Amino acid sequence: MTVSDYEQVEAGQLARLRILLDALIPNNQFYTPILRAAGVTPQIQSLVEFQQRMPLTTKQQIIEDHLAHPPYGTNLTCRIKDYSRYSQTSGSTAQPVRWLDTDASWKWMIDIWQTVFDSAGVTSDDRVMFAFSFGPFIGFWLAFEAAVARGCLCLPGGGLSSAARLQIMRDNRVTVLCCTPTYALHLGQQAGADAADVRLIIVAGEPGGSIASVRRCIEANWPGARVFDHHGMTEVGPVSHEDPDRSGVLRIVTAAFIAEVIDPVTGMPIGPGGIGELVLTNLGRTGSPLLRYRTGDMVRRTDAPEVVLDGGIIGRVDDMITIRGVNVFPSVIDEIVRSCPGVMEYQVHVCTREAMKQMSLLVELKNSSVDRGLVIRTLDTAFRSVLSLRIPVRVVEPGSLPRFELKAKRWVSS
Repeated sequence: MTVSDYEQVEAGQLARLRILLDALIPNNQFYTPILRAAGVTPQIQSLVEFQQRMPLTTKQQIIEDHLAHPPYGTNLTCRIKDYSRYSQTSGSTAQPVRWLDTDASWKWMIDIWQTVFDSAGVTSDDRVMFAFSFGPFIGFWLAFEAAVARGCLCLPGGGLSSAARLQIMRDNRVTVLCCTPTYALHLGQQAGADAADVRLIIVAGEPGGSIASVRRCIEANWPGARVFDHHGMTEVGPVSHEDPDRSGVLRIVTAAFIAEVIDPVTGMPIGPGGIGELVLTNLGRTGSPLLRYRTGDMVRRTDAPEVVLDGGIIGRVDDMITIRGVNVFPSVIDEIVRSCPGVMEYQVHVCTREAMKQMSLLVELKNSSVDRGLVIRTLDTAFRSVLSLRIPVRVVEPGSLPRFELKAKRWVSS
């Protein structure tokens, strides 16, 4: 995107930001006092002024607001009777947070999903399996309803075993699968050639879709299928999709979000090539918006002036651990392990000994013919080469490590 093109994008963002601010003041009890204290009005002159004046919003603020004003907090721009949708966060990093949406906000997010489907090449001829459980997980419902609106045959996979899901996929000749990267790996290991109709796997919920070795593993288990990455959050909605021309790169939907990348410690902006925390302002979720929200997602920014994410979501701010002076993200471990032939599943154990973090790895092999010693030596060499660390590896019995349908929890602290 040229500078001139991006100037037009920013002009559109500023116009939508002004409309949003006009709706929030004085109707939104959470943001009105913050905006007034910061001197941010619907007459804001530029995005730069907005970013300089508007303080960051944190998840802790949202949690505290919900605790002080149960059950939904005060970040509500409309009357309660105007809300029709309920979602909640997974609670994987903090207390689950409840989220309400109006019909208008829900439609805004459905429209973003249509952009995702456009980029992925999903058409009304596709038959789409949603391998998620039914529950308050926002991503399932948005993707499902967007696919229905597109005219796809949509197959809900909630409340079913993996075997039952695969049978439905075979019987209905499913062409598109939507699930987490972890579950795509697990399901693909059972599918074999019987699921050959699947041509596209849209993954979200974890960093794996933009990790080269994870993509290769998934595609190896689904011959003829292509992995397409996407990411979003309950708090802000669907955010980005894979660049159709560059695998492993996520493009933020700029018509819907103002994106920034900041140093998580200083709060200062990070330029192209740097790693920092993703900050988002959603421009159309008027009923329950977030302004300059610290997502907690660590990303590597590429391209200028647009914020484009090289490698997708690298990890969470609170996921990074330091082992003997080396910063380690889960995505790096995932990349190394999935590059090792013969590994079916793994689990990372982290403990503190003598005030120092220690890490070890449990791995489950694909079958009994895999050479245990070779796997251990391969991983040891890779850890030393990539991280300059020696990480103990132990092989465990087949089926002893947990499998995951939604977000995988492979890191165990003790």
